Amino acid sequence: MPDGTPWPRVTVVTPSYNQAPYVEATLRSVLLQGYPNLEYIVIDGGSTDGSDGVIRRYEPWLAGYVTERDEGQSQAINKGLARATGEVLAWLNSDDLYEPDVLGQVAEYFAREPECALLYGLGSYIDEEGVKQGPCDWIRPFDRRLLLTFNFIMQPAAFWRRWLWEETGGLDETCHWAMDWEWLIRATALAEPHFVPIEFARWRVQPRMKTATGGEPRRAEIAAISRRYSGFWQPTNLTYLLDRASWRAAERLGNGLAFRSLQRLAAPLRWLLKEKAWKGRYQD
Repeated sequence: MPDGTPWPRVTVVTPSYNQAPYVEATLRSVLLQGYPNLEYIVIDGGSTDGSDGVIRRYEPWLAGYVTERDEGQSQAINKGLARATGEVLAWLNSDDLYEPDVLGQVAEYFAREPECALLYGLGSYIDEEGVKQGPCDWIRPFDRRLLLTFNFIMQPAAFWRRWLWEETGGLDETCHWAMDWEWLIRATALAEPHFVPIEFARWRVQPRMKTATGGEPRRAEIAAISRRYSGFWQPTNLTYLLDRASWRAAERLGNGLAFRSLQRLAAPLRWLLKEKAWKGRYQD
């Protein structure tokens, strides 16, 4: 490092499943960091779309590559980080990217700030071709109370020390959409993270991304996490219950006059809660 001390080992895990159009860009964004003490592990869930051929071209530069059926993204990440030997840990999904020289900046920050156990920065959206579409403007400095209602930490832009992962425990493998938020709530109960206004990562928006395809099960998972850590009256849970009541009414009443009348009556309440009383304090 600039002060003559050895670079700390940084372990990055990439979970992947049927991401052939994007995984090569992810691999290159990690490997071309040029970080001198990188441990890069890829865990593939048994892809059938040609991902294996893409990943194997980079296998000589990987510290580990596993391709086998698993129970989902959370299990794949846990499996990868169980193999990790790094002092600093992270995971990067197989359609996201790091900004250049992020690992070096992160390693230097952790060296300068020994009390920091979790570090996160800014990020931007990219499209299917990797073109930037604008900043992730919902990222903000740390506020524990707000984190219990809204995940404002961009997971690809987060890094943490090994001891924090070990003391917090791995991801909850029953979570399939909001596992990062659930883990961050537990981790930040042990150590307050540091935020730096530097762009660390790029989050790809594409048609098959899990955030866009989870539907009601994803909303139910987010509401369950909010209840677990903040209780029944947490805004995210109440908003979900309001929406769920609307969905069930649609199932019973169809889309006829009665349902449309009910929607018109409920719309002002929903707007008042989400845009006024809970603005910035819920996530859907």
